[in-house]
Amino acid sequence: MSLLIKNGEIVTADARYVADIFCEDETITRIDRDIAAPPDCEVIDASGKYVFPGFIDPHVHIYLPFMGTYAKDTHETASKAALVGGTTTFIEMICPARGDKPLEAFELWLGKAQGASACDFTFHMGVTRYDDEAQGDFEEIVRRGVASFKVFLAYKGAFGVTDEELYKTLTLAKRLGVITTAHCENADLVLELQRKLLAEGKTGPAWHYWSRPPAVEAEGVHHLMTFAEMTGAHVYIVHLSCAEALQEAMHGSARGVKVWVETLIQYLLLDRTSAEADFEGAKNVMSPPLRDASNHDVLWNALAKGFASTLATDHAPFDFAQKQMGRGDFTRIPNGIPSLEDRVNLYFTHGVKSGRIDLHRFVETASTNAAKLFGLFPRKGAIQPGSDADLVVYDPNYRGVISAKTQLMNLDYNSFEGMEIAGRPSVVTVRGKVAARDGKFVGEVGRGRFLQREPTHF
Repeated sequence: MSLLIKNGEIVTADARYVADIFCEDETITRIDRDIAAPPDCEVIDASGKYVFPGFIDPHVHIYLPFMGTYAKDTHETASKAALVGGTTTFIEMICPARGDKPLEAFELWLGKAQGASACDFTFHMGVTRYDDEAQGDFEEIVRRGVASFKVFLAYKGAFGVTDEELYKTLTLAKRLGVITTAHCENADLVLELQRKLLAEGKTGPAWHYWSRPPAVEAEGVHHLMTFAEMTGAHVYIVHLSCAEALQEAMHGSARGVKVWVETLIQYLLLDRTSAEADFEGAKNVMSPPLRDASNHDVLWNALAKGFASTLATDHAPFDFAQKQMGRGDFTRIPNGIPSLEDRVNLYFTHGVKSGRIDLHRFVETASTNAAKLFGLFPRKGAIQPGSDADLVVYDPNYRGVISAKTQLMNLDYNSFEGMEIAGRPSVVTVRGKVAARDGKFVGEVGRGRFLQREPTHF
């Protein structure tokens, strides 16, 4: 069945106009005024609403073994939550243990998503060790359509790589045309600070912040900039949280490093006091940690001015029962918060409605830039003939309140509990089929497709 969206105000990264959008065979085939609906065509009236390209979350964890437990969402629950919130594509991090074979890890993560996700998906391939066998696997994984790596300059002894492995990874990435995403913190500093704090009896969630303060993140970014400069590799800093780290990234860019910056919705709206309320604060323990509120304006400005390219979530859904693992030892708290469902609405409410960013920058940072950086554009992140018919009909007049009681994420809390939102997707489509309507999932579980990508970062 074809689909016709009529009378909406189309907003992309660089255009804004009123027109109809006709979709057939999963793609946008025509954009014009007053398109007549053919027989057996589903018609959606978007009068008074925006029509955005489907939003892309470039950084999520769904299947995630971590600290002896597993993240709570499945690809079914996570994709439903994503779609209700306007996200039609996500990029999941594959995070193998050091002893795992990379190709087997890729096939495991792919197998978890295929047949289960309701939205389209792809991956960043985690590089948690580097040797001749692993290199062969990485080359094969790129041939299979994964055009981005992920390295951890943190979690020493677990996911973290050595400097030799970092150099070899970036050298391979440069040769293959792959962009490398990076978690930037100095692993040795984190480990020593953790030991010092625990020895002093400082064991509660509030001390997590002091084990990885801004200087530790900034040093990790500086470290990455040096290695990227030496190899010529293109790099992407995930979940940048503070002014000090941003400054190091900008210094790298100024001297010619090909670097892009991602920040997260929680770093724009929450501060470290949210992780310091007795053990309840464990709900909001993440790495890098929530920062002082003074960083909010810095990061909003970075998004508005283009210093930061994307807004993501680092969705890492561990419920409060799992967070109990860290009672008496903050280093044992599973890191991360659930945020996949709420990113777009919070960003619209606090960014567009408050005047911090305009509608074009909103679309660019929440959709189009991710598509361009990760080899998906113009298939995704665009509204033009030939693009996938991933569309969000957005109601700017909706008013609501975020609550764990109504969320689709498989968690027993929400870090944004009680926050008001001013706007919500009215209709969300994936490749021309309606998948969400007015806060309800109405799509097809398993219809999501693995998006194979070609390297673009030579």
